Amino acid sequence: MENKKQYLFTSEVVSPGHPDKCADIIADTIVDKLIIEDKNSRVASEVFVAGKNVVIGGEVKSTCQLSDADYEKLVKDALAKIGYDGKSSFTKEQCLHPDDVKVQVLLNQQSPDISQGVDQTTGDIGAGDQGIMFGFASTETADYMPAAITYARMLCDKVYAYALKHNHKLGVDIKTQVTIDYGTKENFENCKPQKIHTIVVSAPSVEGMGIDEVRELIQGLIDDTGLPTDMYKKEETIIHINPTGRYVSHSSLHDSGLTGRKLIVDSFGGYSPIGGGAQSSKDYTKVDRSGLYAARWIAKHIVAAKLAQKAVVQISYAIGVARPTSVSVDTMGTYTRLNDDVLSQFIMDTFPLTPKWITDKFALDKPSAETFLYADVASRGQVGQSDYPWEKLDELEKFDNL
Repeated sequence: MENKKQYLFTSEVVSPGHPDKCADIIADTIVDKLIIEDKNSRVASEVFVAGKNVVIGGEVKSTCQLSDADYEKLVKDALAKIGYDGKSSFTKEQCLHPDDVKVQVLLNQQSPDISQGVDQTTGDIGAGDQGIMFGFASTETADYMPAAITYARMLCDKVYAYALKHNHKLGVDIKTQVTIDYGTKENFENCKPQKIHTIVVSAPSVEGMGIDEVRELIQGLIDDTGLPTDMYKKEETIIHINPTGRYVSHSSLHDSGLTGRKLIVDSFGGYSPIGGGAQSSKDYTKVDRSGLYAARWIAKHIVAAKLAQKAVVQISYAIGVARPTSVSVDTMGTYTRLNDDVLSQFIMDTFPLTPKWITDKFALDKPSAETFLYADVASRGQVGQSDYPWEKLDELEKFDNL
């Protein structure tokens, strides 16, 4: 028998048209609206999408007062931007149509017990909740992200962009998956991917397209994605395109969606632990959101400064307390000149990591079309996009000088 060495690792990605992502994007469209109108807004607006129904629940405290009609418009505008605009060649039975959407608003005021701990008289901001957050970075790609989720995102973005422009052929409820072959566990541990082993793409197609035509179309998109030529060789890669053979009916009509149900997709594709809460639907005082951004920023600096090949950074908070209760760095044995103890102490001594410090550092209270919008972040992934403020390597000299 031929002896083949393999060590495989897989990550998946879903497009903005996936029902779970629709829920995230709607929730963060609400966050954007409220914070842009009142930067001190406190928001935790969970969204459930099922069939033709969108349910918005949770807590809000803001001087921006929105009516049920305002929320309905935000929902329908978000869905239209995603691609559920009623202009595709899919029927109302096959995918969500804006005319059919019914919005139910079940929002309450944020508890004053939370407010008094968050908005402190000193001007600082206490953590909006207790919790743990993890940031991760590795040398596997130029953006210091793991390989499998990076390539799965590239594929998803390519197919989704095509679907938006060619809605007479493809729908926007898309999933991609990439398996990387590292050859050996040692290569995996040392961030040395060898090749793309398997690609899976599922994208809805209109009734009139045969499966052969669909597969030929999507294969062309895969080949044109710009995957690294040393990693992707078409003749050597296992490729599954719409493997069930038929994928027409899609959207929340056929699969419900809920905020916070794609945490692995939103973060590091399973290469790292994840925190205890979602990012989407929450304002910047909620450390599930801001703590992730800070932890990713730190991990990326550690790896970019060549202090390790990869790093996991954990931060924890107590509700109403500004400073973290703990900070730890785990380089998984890949550190170069400074061990994890030294790196952890350096982070704690150098960066306050309070919600206010993180907010000011990344301008989290100032979302805008010119900087970033939380709805866009929900669409593209919470980390790993070079234009996000928390992805900037703007304090590298502090790490280089260690």
